Amino acid sequence: MSASLFPNPFPLSGLRAIAALADRLPVADPSAIADARARQDSLIKPPGSLGRLEELALFMAGWRATPRPEIVRAQALVFAGNHGICAQGVNPYPQAATAQMVATFEAGGAAINQLCSISGADLSVIPLDLDCPTADFTEQPAMSDAECLEALNRGAAAVDMEADILILGEMGIGNSTVAAALCAALFGGPVAGWVGPGTGSDADGIARKLAAIEKGLARHRGLDAVAMLTALGGREQAALCGAILAARTARIPVILDGFICTAAAAVLHAVDDRLLDHCLVGHASREPGHRRLLSVLRKRPILDLDMRLGEGSGAALALSIVRAALACHNGMATFAEAGVATT
Repeated sequence: MSASLFPNPFPLSGLRAIAALADRLPVADPSAIADARARQDSLIKPPGSLGRLEELALFMAGWRATPRPEIVRAQALVFAGNHGICAQGVNPYPQAATAQMVATFEAGGAAINQLCSISGADLSVIPLDLDCPTADFTEQPAMSDAECLEALNRGAAAVDMEADILILGEMGIGNSTVAAALCAALFGGPVAGWVGPGTGSDADGIARKLAAIEKGLARHRGLDAVAMLTALGGREQAALCGAILAARTARIPVILDGFICTAAAAVLHAVDDRLLDHCLVGHASREPGHRRLLSVLRKRPILDLDMRLGEGSGAALALSIVRAALACHNGMATFAEAGVATT
């Protein structure tokens, strides 16, 4: 698949350009899907008997524009950022833990390293100005437009445009508060329904999260989705959005991780729900807002294993399932090849 078939709009010159992208970006190839479906129906099995694996094979066929897609190159990106909202006591761990975890990723010692190794993904960890946290969104916008745009373009630039699939994750002390704030701002409903323990907040910590989010929402009400990203989001959320959009220009399917990663992607859904058509969700997080968010996005997770680690860990694990789907799709014999009668 050549990335040059579709013009790459990155780097974006301004945040307002995001809204125009849905009409310019490629869509799934219907002829490839039809041919892949015909192959599925000819394989030596009862039709539909591989369930979700068949759906995943068709999804990959459409986005890679070939009836027999393969994953030769899988990329994993983990973006890390720090957040001014931590001044409100929403985090049980100090912000220094973000840089410490980045060092652990780079040394190969985190869960995401092991899962990428098993699933066959090349991992890159990208710290985003960790020594310069975003602003406290209860007092002012978390980022300026320029800061948000820079992070978004950095996320886009990190994508390997020759990859066959991209998995995304994040790291950032305080970013479960950011995720809940974004969801509450974008989709409404009781704020408490979006707020969970994150890295392990107790009841008092959750109460501080709730209070901070409600104060931030009151300060920044009435903004559109992109403006909410600058007002409430973080650099890693903006970078995730940039990576998702850049992948789309080259028909690269994306596997999102849990609540925080999916909440970042939800900004694009709120701009135009077509912008996430090429995205799968790797797993259903135990963070309580995630299932609610998946319902809003109309996304069915691949796995449900009670995970809530972040790092891209659920997405990396789901990559193995996608690989299994394609192994069956491409490797199984047809009834004709096996000489098995169908009538």
